[in-house]
Amino acid sequence: MSVNDIPGRPARELSDVELEQQGTQAHATRNWVFLHGSAEQFAHHTTRMLELEREYVRRHPRRTWQGSGGAPRDVLATAEAWRQSVRAVVQQLAALVELPDPPMASPVSGDPATVFLTQIAAAPDGRLHKLEAHQVAREVGLERAALARLYNTDPPMLVTEQEYRVITEAGRARVVGTST
Repeated sequence: MSVNDIPGRPARELSDVELEQQGTQAHATRNWVFLHGSAEQFAHHTTRMLELEREYVRRHPRRTWQGSGGAPRDVLATAEAWRQSVRAVVQQLAALVELPDPPMASPVSGDPATVFLTQIAAAPDGRLHKLEAHQVAREVGLERAALARLYNTDPPMLVTEQEYRVITEAGRARVVGTST
């Protein structure tokens, strides 16, 4: 993906205020994109963030460690540290590219909410980490509003316990009620 593939205005055309706002937003959303975004979103986000950073350094080199007196004193040691960092990034990207194609997902038969609850119920102690639960919801095609209803019904079918999402007796009853 090249800079020319990124929709939106090139970083060179942004005002200083826009550049700073977009750079701040890119860094603020990085964790979400890493955990929840698709591969395409992650690639797009990485490319755009790097474009914004390069432009910021070009315009304001003295506002970053490179020009602020924080420049490395031991240039060889710093160069080696950067080489190791670049190698690690290349290894991470190579690992992403070499991931096997995911198995063809069989279409979800039935109500996505019930399929979702069934998978939560099948997990140890009927609980999944919130990130795993989020991924399951995406895989079964459960929309956000439908997911929220599982927590907000009376009685709730799911509850939160810190970082975990736990099926309740009402949720188990729904799963059992649809499988008989």
